[in-house]
Amino acid sequence: MTENRLGLDNETLGFVLQSLKTVTDRRLGQSERLRLDESHEFPANLVQEMLGPELGLHLLFLPEEVGGMGGGARDLFRASEELARIDLGVATAFLAIALGIDPIRVGGTPAQQTTWLGKIAEQGLIVAYGVTEPAVGSDVANIRTKAKPITGDDGTVVAYAIEGTKQFITNGGVAQIYTILARAPGGPSFFVVERDAPGLSVGPDENKHGIRASNTTQVILDDVQVPADQLLGLEEGKGLAQANAVFGFTRLMVAAFGLGAGEEALERAVRYGEERLQFGAPLNRKQGFTHKLLVPHAVRLEAARAYCEAVAARLDSGEPGLQVEGSVAKLFATEAGNAAADASIQAHGGYGYTHEYEVEKIRRDARITTIYEGTSEIQQGIIGTNRWRGTVKSKGGFYRDMAASLRKLETDNGSAEVAALAAEALAGTFLACHSKKLLRQQIVLFELGRLAAEVETAVALVTKLATGELPTGEKVDSELLDPCARLHAGAAARDVATTGLHLIMSSGAFDDDQLAAYREAIDFDALLSSSDGELALMDRLTEVLVQRLYPARLGVEHSGSGPC
Repeated sequence: MTENRLGLDNETLGFVLQSLKTVTDRRLGQSERLRLDESHEFPANLVQEMLGPELGLHLLFLPEEVGGMGGGARDLFRASEELARIDLGVATAFLAIALGIDPIRVGGTPAQQTTWLGKIAEQGLIVAYGVTEPAVGSDVANIRTKAKPITGDDGTVVAYAIEGTKQFITNGGVAQIYTILARAPGGPSFFVVERDAPGLSVGPDENKHGIRASNTTQVILDDVQVPADQLLGLEEGKGLAQANAVFGFTRLMVAAFGLGAGEEALERAVRYGEERLQFGAPLNRKQGFTHKLLVPHAVRLEAARAYCEAVAARLDSGEPGLQVEGSVAKLFATEAGNAAADASIQAHGGYGYTHEYEVEKIRRDARITTIYEGTSEIQQGIIGTNRWRGTVKSKGGFYRDMAASLRKLETDNGSAEVAALAAEALAGTFLACHSKKLLRQQIVLFELGRLAAEVETAVALVTKLATGELPTGEKVDSELLDPCARLHAGAAARDVATTGLHLIMSSGAFDDDQLAAYREAIDFDALLSSSDGELALMDRLTEVLVQRLYPARLGVEHSGSGPC
């Protein structure tokens, strides 16, 4: 297969990731990570080295026309994932630069892009994205920061005076350039504001629960005057469209944060389970450890990865939008990462609660991923609303077409058929809820949004397994994906069955005949029977997980079965 249309080739991306690992191995070992966390310190020297002329890692997300590398969604996703595995605070600080650049990249005129992106590329400047406000949060349409036009003698606008406060701004206290969303007379608009602009000040660093190596402050704009040519696009009222245009991209990056943190936490749990003896055998020989604390999280992380890879490939092919897909990626991957990190603490027992083993830090860091760039609840609302409309408009075709495509795939483990059943059942559940106007209830909308993420990630994972390779030509790990695909498809099918029936029954809007018709329409019994053989699959996945880290220790007794 051919390389993706946008972005780096596999060899160049590998070089970038290796450079990233080299500098972080040298500058960001465990003792330094723990020190930064304890002292709440932004690693200014490390970040400057990453942005410096020898490494220039910021060039990954800048276009070639301004001196960048022209990295695509796949490239930034992989860099985000790897940085998150090392330290999510540093990852947040570094990738916030990409977020701050996005309004210029998508909304700036060619001249503005040349000026500002060229300056960032050449000088390795730290950028901050200034949207969130104290009383607004995710409701960016109601921002209160104002941009008042200043006119010249001839009546033309020559500058804007910006007044307001931005809250929880990553890199707020260390940035040299800000992209600020403010309400101009023509509507919300993005402006480029430099740090030395008179009237711009920053608050103290927030004392945060996690990601303590990142700098997070208020940014206060007190009659900050910026030239009119720093209005991005040179037209008022385009700010929300510019922000929405990159949600598919930016939320994919936060999904990578959740994925990377979860993967690191899971790997540490597997290692601990192989080294820790309990009642005469390693914990990895005990189902109470493996089937509860390892296997379910490995499955969900692989599903998250498959979905994120698919979205990245679509973005790099030039497909516009994908805001809903970005929401699915962020919701599923960040929740999966949080759950894996939490399970890793439990897997380590008392040691997991100590700083020394670092998994408690990973858990604290990962927690933010379900909050920033739109909370999980915001994502559920976005997904639920859009998939409801799409399903009703297509009379169920949106998910039934997925099911039909799945049935054309060749899989030996039955995962395609199970995922197809889940997709068809979700279509039926949306339509049944719509028939009784249940989606006016926010909790119903949220739950259907969550189910959509479960089903769509199952579809992505099964498709990845059946295809056998990524769009970039890289081969997939079938040994790992085979049990994961079957387990996740089964879990999604049962989730749709039980949650859907609960929503229908809890509404009180369906009589007994209608309930029976709904159960028959979604093939309720077939959905529940998808659990057939799953214990053996969990045993098999346990073997695969341990073999990846300890190939020499894997013996015939390592079946993962047996009492705890």
